[in-house]
Amino acid sequence: MKKRICIIGAGPSGITALKNLIDKDLEVIVYDRNLDVGGNWIYSEDMSHSSVFETTHIISSKTLSQYEDFTFDDFDTTVADYPSHDELRRYFQAYAKHFKLYPFIQFETKVEHCERISATEWNISIVQNGKNRVEKFTDLVVCNGHHSVPRIPEYPGNFSGDFIHSHAYKKSAPFANKRVLVIGGGNSACDVAVETSRVSKRTAISWRRGYRIIPKFFFGLPSDIVGARSAWLPVKLRSWFNDVLLRIMLGKNKLYGLQEVKTKFGETHPTINDELLYKLRHGKVHPKVDIKRMDGQTVYFKDGTEEDFDVVIACTGYILKHSFFDPLFIDYSNGSVPLYLKMFHETYHNLFFVGMFQPLGCIWPGSELQSKLLANYLTGEWKMPSNIKKRCEKEVTNPHYKQIDTPRHTITVDYHKFRKALLKQLPKNWISKIPRIISTNI
Repeated sequence: MKKRICIIGAGPSGITALKNLIDKDLEVIVYDRNLDVGGNWIYSEDMSHSSVFETTHIISSKTLSQYEDFTFDDFDTTVADYPSHDELRRYFQAYAKHFKLYPFIQFETKVEHCERISATEWNISIVQNGKNRVEKFTDLVVCNGHHSVPRIPEYPGNFSGDFIHSHAYKKSAPFANKRVLVIGGGNSACDVAVETSRVSKRTAISWRRGYRIIPKFFFGLPSDIVGARSAWLPVKLRSWFNDVLLRIMLGKNKLYGLQEVKTKFGETHPTINDELLYKLRHGKVHPKVDIKRMDGQTVYFKDGTEEDFDVVIACTGYILKHSFFDPLFIDYSNGSVPLYLKMFHETYHNLFFVGMFQPLGCIWPGSELQSKLLANYLTGEWKMPSNIKKRCEKEVTNPHYKQIDTPRHTITVDYHKFRKALLKQLPKNWISKIPRIISTNI
């Protein structure tokens, strides 16, 4: 039977999946709800679109955030060490143009439902130009990302001001002269706290625990490039080394009024931010502990303090959700994600996930390698292991990092170990450019 493959999403993972599948002369159609390539890197103030903020820059450096088949130097040699969202959008669109991907992508198309009929058939229900129809495919590749369904926190009491999720935050201007409370210690939370502090009457940030804040530069080099120097070390030893280096460079959290970190490096996602600590020490952002309850515009904190706010912005992450699947078929929203190499399902061998992992680094270089492996599988050049179920279980029980038990930490991988595992499955004559790039920049 001739294969006809559906890809959901034309973001960074979807376009590299498309490129590598058509390289093998496979028939592929991509559905994407946007107007162009780029996924959530297309800035939009449309609240229905999960996009970056107005001032977003990537948190990994360009050296470790590029496709190997089309590097940033192939695109524009003037790209910054940490590209802006607009530079990235243009990069992804240049990639799509360079490899002539646009004819395979149908934009302004929403995938409503995916039903697996058999080992060789899918019914994909879509909405296009206001009309519903069902298309048939042999294989389905899911590349829709994992930042579309906001995780909303709940607290005792009621807040009478504006309570929004970072999903609805686009720029700082609407928060001018307001008293703002940001909830969270991740990258989005720290960015929102920094940006609103430029225009707000007062900005505070509430943490439920201590978080590591990692600067973007060490010794004049991007921090992930410095970290790559120790990639040859075992994860535990590398984590210890990074923790020591971070402590030497920044000191303890308490120096900034923040809760101390009680986890080991890698047990939670580190936060990459150069400005939060500066803002804290300059009195522009005010640290607060976890919230106890809310009453009107007053927020009560667990340390006994209280403060009035006009708006609360919950930067509390997203639910790993695939709304186009029946929950009884696939539901990774609350529990482990048993996928071999974070892409192959133990039972459904015509269903694949590309880019559904969270590295301590950038996603799409790993997505590119996943896509090359997927292309080889679909053409019979790579065989799925016979003990696929056992391998899926092993990935769940033996993760790269022993992380804390929260919904956010179910798909974490180590950038370098994950990359090595994927490269091991690819032909030996497939030459990788990234190691050479790293060595010339360190």
